[in-house]
Amino acid sequence: MTNANLAALSAAGVSVWLDDLSRQLIRSGELEQRMSTYSIVGVTTNPAIFQSALADSSTYESALAEAVAENRDVDAVVGALTTADVRDACDVLARIYEATDGVDGRVSLEVDPRLADRTEETIEQAVELAAAVARPNVMIKIPATEAGLPAITEVIGRGIDVNVTLIFSADQYRAVARAYLAGLEKAAAAGHDVSRIHSVASVFVSRLDTEIDSRLPEDSELRGRAGLANARLCQEVYEEVYDPAGGFAELAAKGARPQRLLWASTGVKDPAYPDTLYVTGLVTHGTVNTLPFPTIEAFADHGELEGDTVRGTAAASHETLDALRAEGIDLDEVFTLLEKQGVEKFVSAWEGLLDTVRARIDELPAGS
Repeated sequence: MTNANLAALSAAGVSVWLDDLSRQLIRSGELEQRMSTYSIVGVTTNPAIFQSALADSSTYESALAEAVAENRDVDAVVGALTTADVRDACDVLARIYEATDGVDGRVSLEVDPRLADRTEETIEQAVELAAAVARPNVMIKIPATEAGLPAITEVIGRGIDVNVTLIFSADQYRAVARAYLAGLEKAAAAGHDVSRIHSVASVFVSRLDTEIDSRLPEDSELRGRAGLANARLCQEVYEEVYDPAGGFAELAAKGARPQRLLWASTGVKDPAYPDTLYVTGLVTHGTVNTLPFPTIEAFADHGELEGDTVRGTAAASHETLDALRAEGIDLDEVFTLLEKQGVEKFVSAWEGLLDTVRARIDELPAGS
């Protein structure tokens, strides 16, 4: 039976994507069952998710041996295991992809985070990953770093769908939107059908509150308000960029689609806040909210909708960020720090994943 709270969220125009994936989740049938129960229409992954999944050696034991038999290089083994999981998840979500004309039914796979500052290598791996998964509903995740922006343009220009990750500010999102539009221009010039190109821009929410709250007094009324205000201002940028009467009109006439905003890092970190804060507070039509299972289950149990909580909030959101600046919070420094930390966390998780798989490879017989 479909949960009423999540069905209502979906009806409000928010696509619910699960921020989790494992081979057990796919093969047990749980992913498909949760799609029905919880209105899940997409899946996102990241290095930390794969690190957690592959730590379960029993689930991956036979696949690990098969991958090692072809190539004992740890990077190649990890690539084989992760792309196989994403491919299988794409197949589970294929019916949603078809039913929504490619808008949903998506599974995201991230380029090696160690490439975050290397444009050409990011492009090369994005192309390789898309080819390895070989499913139309895969999205390749590329970070919104300085080196990532031209990679986004080039990969979109080749007709590959992209999930842009690690966005922490409205200004950064504006740069991402420009990179996407430039990519659409390249794709159109290369003869691609731009109506088939999709992209999402993943704006991280809870990490901003965690960092800023640590810099505020315990009794400050501004605690827990930065994440929502900052994310809502990205909607203001979205409306500027994709104004039907603006610069997007020519691309739109060719069938191009706006790059949807995706709310990421939506699991609440501070137990003092409602555990559905970043769901109820970011409801607006045409967006995605990617949620870990605990947050999905919390919203299923007691989540509430309060109408559109994003559009029409720009003035109040600007006031919140201005108030934070008045308190001495250097938001630009915070955004830069969070991007740096985000890359570092993904690199750490990726290296942990490599270490786990390397240890498992070392345990196998030399002829395996």
